[in-house]
Amino acid sequence: MSISKYPSKLSLPQNNPGVESVLEYLIAKFPAINADVWRQRVAGGKVHWHDGTCITAESPFQPQQRVYYYREVESETVIPFDEEILFQDKHILVAYKPHFLAVTPGGIYIKECLQNRLRDKTGHDNLQALHRLDRATAGLVLFSINPSTRHLYHQLFKSHKIEKTYQAIARIDGTENLTGRSWEIKNRIVKSEPRFLMKIVIGEANSHSMIRCLKQCSDKALFELKPITGKTHQLRLHMQAVGYPLLHDRYYPNLQPESPDDYARSLQLLAKELRFIDPITQQYRVFSSRINLEIE
Repeated sequence: MSISKYPSKLSLPQNNPGVESVLEYLIAKFPAINADVWRQRVAGGKVHWHDGTCITAESPFQPQQRVYYYREVESETVIPFDEEILFQDKHILVAYKPHFLAVTPGGIYIKECLQNRLRDKTGHDNLQALHRLDRATAGLVLFSINPSTRHLYHQLFKSHKIEKTYQAIARIDGTENLTGRSWEIKNRIVKSEPRFLMKIVIGEANSHSMIRCLKQCSDKALFELKPITGKTHQLRLHMQAVGYPLLHDRYYPNLQPESPDDYARSLQLLAKELRFIDPITQQYRVFSSRINLEIE
C-alpha cells in the first residue's frame, strides 16, 4: 500500500448538490473510487477539516469549507526517469518533468509525481505546482515555495503574462513543404466523453495558439507551439486541427485502448521554455529546458 504523506484538498461547493454529509459528497464526487474506500478513510481518521478536526461519517456538508484527505493506492509503478531542478530561490522553483511522470498526485500515482518528488528532495513541504502538464508531456513546470507570495505567481497565469513555448513532432506527408509555415488557431474547446478527453466545437473561441513548423525530415516535422490560453489538451487538439496530430498521442485523434506505458513511444510534446517578469524582483526571467525534441 502506498499512502501519501501530503494531504490533497478540495473545497466544498457553495451550492449543495443534494447531499447531507461530507462523506456522501466525496462518494458522489469521485465515482471511480469505491464508496467503501471513502468509508474506510473516514473511519481511519484520514479525512479532516482545515483545522485538523477529523471528519466523521455524520459530519454535515458545509459549503465552501476545505476538506483534506490522503490518497492511497495498493501498488504504485516507479517512473524510471529523473526530474531536474533548473532554478530555485526563496519564492519559486523551476523543474524539468520527464515524460510519464505526473505533476501532482492523481489516479494510481501518489509518491511518483513531480511535486512530491521535489518536496522530498528539497524539504519544502509547502512546494506547490502553479500550473499543470499532462503526465504524457515532458518539460518545464513552475512551482511556488513561499505561500505568502504564491498568489502573485498565480496571477501571472490568470492574466496570461507567462509566455510558454513548446516543441512538438508530428508525422507528415513527405511531399509537403511545411518548413517556415505558420498557423494561428482559435476555437472552442469543451469537455468530451470519456471525461478525461476534450473536443473542439462550434462556438465562441476560448482557446488560442500560435504554431510554426521549424523543420522537416522525411515523414516527420518539428513544430514550435505558443499557447496564448491554457485549456486542457489545447496543443494536442490544435495540432490535430491543422492536420498534424502529435506523434504517439494515445488520446487524439483516436483514443487508444488502455495499456501499460510504452517508454519507447513517448508523446512528442515538450514544454521547452517559460518567460515572464518576476512579480517580486521585476526581473525578466527566461527558463529553457536543455532537452530538445529531435527529428532524423
